[in-house]
Formats: sequence, structure tokens, C-alpha cells
Amino acid sequence: MSEKHLVCQGALCKCNFGTTPDKLKVLTQSKRYINDKEGSTKLMATNKDMGASNFEKNTFGPCKMQPIPGGGFKPCQIVVSTWSGFYEKITLQDNNGKALLEDSKATCPIGGQDCITIINHGQIAEISVQNLKNANKEVLAELLPFVELEDKEEEVEIIFKSN
Repeated sequence: MSEKHLVCQGALCKCNFGTTPDKLKVLTQSKRYINDKEGSTKLMATNKDMGASNFEKNTFGPCKMQPIPGGGFKPCQIVVSTWSGFYEKITLQDNNGKALLEDSKATCPIGGQDCITIINHGQIAEISVQNLKNANKEVLAELLPFVELEDKEEEVEIIFKSN
């Protein structure tokens, strides 16, 4: 897998023939969450997330592959027929799908093979109290020289719980 991120709900995608990106919706499974400490919003995307309603707005704007006589283009209506470049070593039991990676690509019947790419995988780095507890204290002292975390553990927990 060599340092590639898994894709999740909210990943930003674009089409080579559209003008605006759209966010991926995971509709094929409802149990496997990644990058979400609450386990409620970041469903893992798989190669089974296909069809006509797997995006929030379901459009990439005007489609350059569908010109209108007299000028302009028809609006894109996203239809994913297949995904390529997914991770073969992870298979979800729920939908028998393979995990999508940040460099996976999708095929649209109008735009052609691999015309849809992932701009952002959808994961967000979040520091938790447990991360601070597990971190090397010497490294934290170098990164945060004016903060004494040992004396402030309760305050740090309160800050993380309120966010």
C-alpha cells in the first residue's frame, strides 16, 4: 500500500471533463468507519460504491463531453460504472468491496475509463488525548518547548472533549 490513504465518506472527487468537484457518499455499507473517533461520519469507501447517486450534488458541473448545439454543455450527471486502483488486500464482509485508495479512479459511461479522480481522500488528522499520552515526551518537549503537558493533562482532556 506504500503510504496511500484509504478513502472515506466526504472524499473530494473531480472529473476530467467537468468544472467543479463533488463529495463522495458511501451507500454500500454502514458499519466500517475510518478516521472518525466517534464512528459516525467517515464510512470507508469501496469499489462497490457505484451508480448514479454516490455523490452529494451528483454533478461535476457542465460536461465537456456533452456539447449543446449553439454553445455550452449539458450538465454532468455522475454515474460511476467501475473503480480501478483499489486495495486488493482489504475486503469488507458487508458488501464484498475492496478499499478505495487516494489514487483510485472511476469510469463514467460518458467520460470514459478513469476520468474521475480523487482530489482529497476525506480523512482528517485529529490529535486525541491518547495520542498525547502515547507520544515520546522528549519529542513533545522539542515541539512544544513552552508547554508542560504533564502538569496539564486534565486541562488537555477538557479541551479535547469540548471539541
